[in-house]
Amino acid sequence: MAWGEKLLSLLDLGLTIHVWRVGLTCQVLSLGNKRKRKRNDLNQGEIDSLAFHHKIRSAILEGTKSLVDAGLSCEYLSEVNDAREGPLPSQECNLAALCDMAKELPLVSEHGEDPVQFIESEDGCSTTHLDLFTRITENCMDFAMEVMLMGEKYIIPPRCAFLLSDFARMQPLVGYGRFFDLIVLDPPWENKSVKRSGRYSFLPSSQLKRLPVPLLASTGCVVVTWVTNRPSHLRFVRDELYPHWGVEVLAEWFWVKVTRSGEYVFPLDSPHKKPYEVLVLGRYRGKTELPMEEQRVIVSVPSALHSHKPSLSEVLSPYVGADARCLELFARSLQPGWTSWGNEVIKFQHVSYYTMEPTDTATGSLHGESSPHFSLPPPTPD
Repeated sequence: MAWGEKLLSLLDLGLTIHVWRVGLTCQVLSLGNKRKRKRNDLNQGEIDSLAFHHKIRSAILEGTKSLVDAGLSCEYLSEVNDAREGPLPSQECNLAALCDMAKELPLVSEHGEDPVQFIESEDGCSTTHLDLFTRITENCMDFAMEVMLMGEKYIIPPRCAFLLSDFARMQPLVGYGRFFDLIVLDPPWENKSVKRSGRYSFLPSSQLKRLPVPLLASTGCVVVTWVTNRPSHLRFVRDELYPHWGVEVLAEWFWVKVTRSGEYVFPLDSPHKKPYEVLVLGRYRGKTELPMEEQRVIVSVPSALHSHKPSLSEVLSPYVGADARCLELFARSLQPGWTSWGNEVIKFQHVSYYTMEPTDTATGSLHGESSPHFSLPPPTPD
């Protein structure tokens, strides 16, 4: 039997062979009995992912090229990377664990108290009385405020509201008495790598049906869900979750992540990680005169913070109106003018994630002096 035939026979037996190739000769360096799955043996999930990728690939490619070219021409993107690099801040307060413990606290609604509380001043008033876990907290001011919460400093954007609570303690949000025109969800999708690492919490897909979206949505509300690139999650949202809520599926959009120089953060055809994520858009029980594109590409440089999604306010404003009430579920940061809920809803509002700069006094401020301006760390560099 020829050497090549012996090699094929060994491979058929499932043996692992490490080969050093020099010119036209091959030398077997080691031989092991560890069985590995053949490279072309894809499971059903991988087959579905590959089919979905091929289906949308041309739209991703064409849309990204057009937007990157526009970004380079207006210098939003640059072929020269001048990003400042540095370590990300570490904020140790375990908000999710605190929310889990707070499940034992009685809800204020059980005592007939107002479910809403207000942060009223920026000049150092005490916030120790604030109940973050069972009441909605609002900043009604037209400026951001730095407040002390649970012994840590946080930046609260203007005209925003939030509830810091566990999944099982959303009643204050329902009792808030507001119906929203836009609801954005970024669920902690369950996956094998998350289970193995144990670093991040996740929620089984079936539990998402318990979210009180029909009790929070106005007629015609636009519902947007961030979905991972697993086709099973996409099918669940389209075929189970949205119908369960009475939401009609209207569109699938794609967020493409690029570097500051306009390159994909991962190769487009990478079998492991894709440089895009999917958004499923729908409308809750109602028709509207505002048509929605069935497919759209959004391109941006991703945040350096893990899983921190870009704001959709400007992108979605044409479909919900100028005075829309907006809600984000599973939020980990706050947005001006929005209501947000999650068990880490103020995580990225911690002061360590921001730099403070004086604003131009020519624009004026509440007290006739320069007001603080806060900004997040730069996006992920090339």
